[in-house]
Amino acid sequence: MARFNSRPPRNTQQFHRDTSATDRTVAGQARRKGSTQKTATGPMAPRSRDDWRNDQIMEGRRRLRDTPLEEGSAGGQQRRNERNKPQAQTDGQPRQQAPRARGANTVVAKDRGETVVVARAKKMRERQGSQKERDRADHLREKRVDPKSLDDMRLQKILALTGLGSRRDMEEAISAGRVEVNGKVAALGDKVAYGDRVRLDGKNVALKWPDRLPRVILYHKQEGEIVSRDDPEGRVSVFARLPKVSSSRWIAIGRLDFNTSGLLIFTTSGELANVMMHPRFEVEREYAVRVLGELTDEQMKLLTKGIELEDGVAQFNYISDEGGEGSNRWYRVILREGRNREVRRMFEHFGLTVSRLMRVRFGPVSLPGRLKRGNWTELEPQDVQKLLRWAKVES
Repeated sequence: MARFNSRPPRNTQQFHRDTSATDRTVAGQARRKGSTQKTATGPMAPRSRDDWRNDQIMEGRRRLRDTPLEEGSAGGQQRRNERNKPQAQTDGQPRQQAPRARGANTVVAKDRGETVVVARAKKMRERQGSQKERDRADHLREKRVDPKSLDDMRLQKILALTGLGSRRDMEEAISAGRVEVNGKVAALGDKVAYGDRVRLDGKNVALKWPDRLPRVILYHKQEGEIVSRDDPEGRVSVFARLPKVSSSRWIAIGRLDFNTSGLLIFTTSGELANVMMHPRFEVEREYAVRVLGELTDEQMKLLTKGIELEDGVAQFNYISDEGGEGSNRWYRVILREGRNREVRRMFEHFGLTVSRLMRVRFGPVSLPGRLKRGNWTELEPQDVQKLLRWAKVES
C-alpha cells in the first residue's frame, strides 16, 4: 500500500556525509527533545513553558538564599535556622517530644512507663437484620432517654458511676465533708437530681447519668493488655481502646490476666455487672486451655471433685479433652468463680504449664466467631433486654 506524505524522504546517508560528528550529536539531541535546533551554532527555537518555569523557580531559590536576614525573609530564615539547630539536651540525652494521638481512632496511653499511641479497637461489621428487627431495635433505643426524666439518685452511687472511685470510696469522701451539693456540704443518704451542682475537694464534677436501657459491648481481648484503669507498671489498658461513652462509664464484667485472651464484657449498668460477677450468683465461665502435656483420667476426676490450693479448694464444674497435636493438648473447662489465675494454678497443681488461655463464654454470652482479636461489637437493644431479663435486672 502506498504511503502519502507531503514531506520528501530524507536521505540519511547524504545527511551523515555532509555534517561533522559534533554536529550530528547536537542534532540528535535536539530531535529527541523535540526542539528545532539544527546545529550547535545555529539559531535557538522558542523556549517551552516548562523551561521558563524551571528558570523562575531556580531564580527564586537563589534570591531567597542570598537575601540578608533583615530584608524581608527574616521569618523563613529564622525558621530554617531553628530547624537546623541541634536539639537541646538534658543530662546528655537529646530532648524527645511525647507522641501525640492522631485523630479520633487513637489515644495516648502509658506502656511500662513510656508514653505510646494506642489505636482504639475497631468495631466488628454487623450483618443487616430484617426490617422487623431494625424497627424493634429503634423502638428500644428510645428508652435511652434524656437524664432530665430520670429519678433522683444517691450521691455516692452517681459519683461512682461518674468514675471517681468505688461506692465505698465515695461514702468515705462524703463522710469526711469533701463533697458539696449546690453549695452545701453533703451527708450520707443525700440524693441529687439532674442539674444539681456537685463539687469534690473544691472541684466541679460533671456527673454522668446512666441510661435507662444500658449499653453492653463485647471485646475480644488480646494478650499484653491489662483490665484496669490504674496500673503501677503503666501497661496498656483495655479501657484506652474502648469507644467513648458520654452518658456514663464502662464497667468491666470480670477480669482477664495480662497473658489471657478472649471474651470481655463491658456495660454501663452497675446492677448487671454485680449480678454477673458476684460469687453468690455462680455465673459460669468457660475457657479453652492449651497445656504442655496431658492430664490423666484420674487427674481430670480430681479437678472436678476439688483440689487444695493456697487460697482454698478449687474445682472445675466441667472438663473435657479436646485433643491436640504433638506435646500440646487442648481442654475445655467450666467453673463458677473468678479467682486470680485460678485456671492456670489448677493445671500447675499437676505440673502442667498453660501455654494459652482463652475465655469463650461468660454466663449466657458467648464470644462471637466473627469477632477478631482486638475488635469489639455492641449488643443490639433486644439482646440487651434479654440479658437483663436473664439477670433479673429491671430496665
